Amino acid sequence: MKQVLKHYTREISIAIAIAIMTIIFGIINPIYVSGDNLIDIINQAIIYGLMAAGMTGIIIIGGIDLSVGSALALVAVCVSTLAVAGLHPVLCIVAGLLIGLLLGTINGLLVAKLKLQPFIATLGTMSTYRGVAYLLCDARPILNVPTSYRVLVDGKIIGFFRISVVIFLVFVVILHIMLKKTRLGSYIYAVGGNEEAARLSGVKVEKTKILTFGIGMLGTALAAIIQIGKLGVGDSTSGMGYELDAIAAVAIGGTSMAGGRGTIIGTFLGAILFAGLRVGMIVAGVSTFWQYVARGVVILIAAYIEIAQSNIQLRKITKLANQ
Repeated sequence: MKQVLKHYTREISIAIAIAIMTIIFGIINPIYVSGDNLIDIINQAIIYGLMAAGMTGIIIIGGIDLSVGSALALVAVCVSTLAVAGLHPVLCIVAGLLIGLLLGTINGLLVAKLKLQPFIATLGTMSTYRGVAYLLCDARPILNVPTSYRVLVDGKIIGFFRISVVIFLVFVVILHIMLKKTRLGSYIYAVGGNEEAARLSGVKVEKTKILTFGIGMLGTALAAIIQIGKLGVGDSTSGMGYELDAIAAVAIGGTSMAGGRGTIIGTFLGAILFAGLRVGMIVAGVSTFWQYVARGVVILIAAYIEIAQSNIQLRKITKLANQ
């Protein structure tokens, strides 16, 4: 138990914060803790929660991906076009995942092979992917996505429990196992902690970065696939600003923006907290303008907590070294 508390202190803190937030908003307006509202929170968390889960490894490795919002739109346009054309829903999903993997790999190649800064590389692809999405559909929404596709990715299982929730949870578990139990996960933490030391230790840094960006974009591809199922529309304008929500969820979840530290569990809880905060402010009748302020303050507080925890750990290490 002590080991769990030691290794998952930030995650436990976020879970406590979610509980406190739920109580506060529930007191302000009891409708917040109603079944329908809790379902709304989960549905909001799924889309950018998937994007954030994929982004976590990228940030741990010391990078960032600003193109995920545009990539979501591009995948949505491609998949909805195929679905409306009559392609089997399973093949549409596979195609969406492959497109997402390709887009992420392109980002990885720009960073690893061309040595571009992740911020600059993904800023460029953010515009490129959005432009391609507009060109493919002439900036018009693709309507009438078949019901068979929508049921497959977002159909109800039991009551309000939907397939999209299962997809979200399974993806989170897979990424958690990858980061904590596989060699690639160890390499990601090593490169993010000290890239040169990792290289000298025999880690193939370039390959690790390319794989991380590619796998990370799978979360965005899944988000696009599910969004089409929820809305029944593929839209080239979708996903605008989603990259900020995804990064916010990762930051709130305790992942260091400097790289080398973070967990998928933290990101998952961060997405739930962020979604709960957004819905809570709406339920409480908070002005839209103040909602932006409050969300920004939460992100800043989360970033400061991460820095404070790092300083505490550094003091402990220094104290032990001096003894």
